[in-house]
Amino acid sequence: MEALSLLSPPPLPNMPEIRPTDASLIVSGDTALMQPWGLSVDWTKQPMINARAETLTEKPTFRPLLEKRCLVPATAYFEWRTDESGKKRKNRIFAPDSPVFAMAGLTDGERFTVVTCTPSDDVAHIHSRMPVILTKDSAEAWKSDAPFSDVVGVLTPYAAPLSAEEETPPPPAQADLFS
Repeated sequence: MEALSLLSPPPLPNMPEIRPTDASLIVSGDTALMQPWGLSVDWTKQPMINARAETLTEKPTFRPLLEKRCLVPATAYFEWRTDESGKKRKNRIFAPDSPVFAMAGLTDGERFTVVTCTPSDDVAHIHSRMPVILTKDSAEAWKSDAPFSDVVGVLTPYAAPLSAEEETPPPPAQADLFS
């Protein structure tokens, strides 16, 4: 399966990671825009950074955005996993065969959210959700003017291999005085 491949990585903010509320590059139609990640909603102060693919048509927050689809270029995404000792471990997840890929997104014209789905087998042990990573063909369909009902089928787990690198925790700043 071929991921969306760009000739060179897109221009992104000069940051090693994009976090919720940071401005990020999105592609809407034929236009590249910088928008903050996370939709503003009236009922919470927290930005809506993700939208579940399975319930997009049911949620009043997302229904008006189904025809305002965008691509979110990325080189990786991050998920946190709780290890056997109960500590959280950060994992960088990427497509080894594609240095840049596109995730499915929705935009309200000012902000965007990433569409998620059930995880592929490669990352299910890390988290119960993953962004919808699009192939070249599914990315073209997603950003097209086709009705949502015609493109909803692209909102599936990524079928190509994904790799994960777990962050090595830093050593303790001070040795335990009581052991």
